[in-house]
Amino acid sequence: MTIKPTEVHATLGKYMLADGFDLVLDLKKSKGCRIYDSRTGKYFLDGFSFFATAPLGCNHPAMTTPDVIKKMGEIAINNPTNSDVYTVEMAEFVDVFGRYAMPKHFHHLFFVAGGALAIENGIKTAFDWKIRKNLDRGVGKKGRQVIHFKDAFHGRTGYTLSMTNTFNQNKTKYFTKFDWPRIDNPKVRFPLTDASIKDVEEREQQAVTQIEGAIAKNPDDIAALIIEPIQGEGGDNHFRKEFFQHLRKLCDTHEMMFIVDEIQSGVGLTGKMWAYEHFDFEPDIVAFGKKTQVCGIMVSDRVDEVKENVFAVPSRLNSTWGGNLIDMVRCQKYLEVIKEEHLVENAEIQGKRLLQGLEAIEKKYPQKISNARGKGLMCAFDVSTPERRDALQGKIYSNGLLVLTCGSVTIRFRPPLNITAVEIDEALTIVEKTVKAF
Repeated sequence: MTIKPTEVHATLGKYMLADGFDLVLDLKKSKGCRIYDSRTGKYFLDGFSFFATAPLGCNHPAMTTPDVIKKMGEIAINNPTNSDVYTVEMAEFVDVFGRYAMPKHFHHLFFVAGGALAIENGIKTAFDWKIRKNLDRGVGKKGRQVIHFKDAFHGRTGYTLSMTNTFNQNKTKYFTKFDWPRIDNPKVRFPLTDASIKDVEEREQQAVTQIEGAIAKNPDDIAALIIEPIQGEGGDNHFRKEFFQHLRKLCDTHEMMFIVDEIQSGVGLTGKMWAYEHFDFEPDIVAFGKKTQVCGIMVSDRVDEVKENVFAVPSRLNSTWGGNLIDMVRCQKYLEVIKEEHLVENAEIQGKRLLQGLEAIEKKYPQKISNARGKGLMCAFDVSTPERRDALQGKIYSNGLLVLTCGSVTIRFRPPLNITAVEIDEALTIVEKTVKAF
């Protein structure tokens, strides 16, 4: 059976909602930051990397050697239950992850398939830790709530539905949720001025007051506070270092786990391996995914304050596969290439080039785009209304550049880590040409 590229959307549409891009990805002809549309024969410049999941773009030379293809093929034939049956390949991956991607203050790892499930297991870790502490103190089984922020996106399953609250309400509407404390997000407005800094400082204090109020209203019942270092789906919202450091103090004072959701921002995108490393604090739990292929959590030794924590008692955290082995092996190779080719550093360098270019376009067309911002390659800008934003993204797409929307008025960039200066300049040329004519 052979389905033609022109038949792909119709075939999918017979069985499922097929409302993605109208291109049809050619898995062989797509290379690096070039996506080949087998339907039209057109190449697109990749500014989205499959929702920030492809750190090397498509078909990196190191991923397509005969040895790698042979190894990946052999592993893909079987799907062992990694939680109970171990392999040399899994051990090699975990060792590379521990050495290349795991900061020194983390002591525990858990792997699972899916970012939302990574968040859920981080929350379960915090619940168990907090409730056991409360039982030891004689205050009962309290510790069942999580403080989170407006415009957060943490997933679409279970516990995460109670925290996700982005512009598109279809993600959570009508699904049963917990009424956990939701805090105003003191996001930064760019460019920075004395007035904007004063404004964000005031909103930070308001957020802290809301957090303290939630803790006072729910004594002993807050297990964790969770935040994205940069809110992605919620609008590429940035926060100041001082705010993160204040949150760290609050979590210490009130015995809450500090959970950082790095599923979109992690693995080099911001010019550091983990985005939180820009802000000089250490979280208790980091959830990872997307670029790592396999998802999971890293947990510090704070969890060991409770002797029978989830990493000490069997079956407290588990899943059938514990992440897929083929994803682990792919992640291992990605991490090795990222290190060998200094791609975290490249993300910092090319990200500065991208941001400077966006700022220059904003300066030329201030009535059309605003609020250019970014760390590393995690860059974005705003358009005046949701409708104009969507229209501008569509025109950028028509001109050959794949970018994403987020929040209500934002266009975001998520290119592969190995994007070149030439490709950055090409992307900026497309954006400027499109904005000028818009």
